[in-house]
Amino acid sequence: MDPRHPANLARLEEAAWPIFRKGHVPMIGEWVALPGLSSAGASGPADPLAAEVLYPTAHRLLQHCDAVQRLPGESRGADQDVEIARERGIPVFHALEEIPTLG
Repeated sequence: MDPRHPANLARLEEAAWPIFRKGHVPMIGEWVALPGLSSAGASGPADPLAAEVLYPTAHRLLQHCDAVQRLPGESRGADQDVEIARERGIPVFHALEEIPTLG
């Protein structure tokens, strides 16, 4: 999903509540990256500086994640995240039903 389009971020955020209800803390890379991008002086996710901030932030964030949920749809960035997760041995879920519910 292209983070430059607000509808894509909204779609990611829609997945947050069901994950939270299962006992997890959902995290979206853009939630972390956008304030840094703004403080770097970028005009927004379409700014050329975004390439230096958005995906690297997601990759750094993956160092602290217990799992990744891959939503349906084409996304080079999401595919890269899945590849990194698999390299690090982090579980990748493709459906909400696969995500375990915590006590």
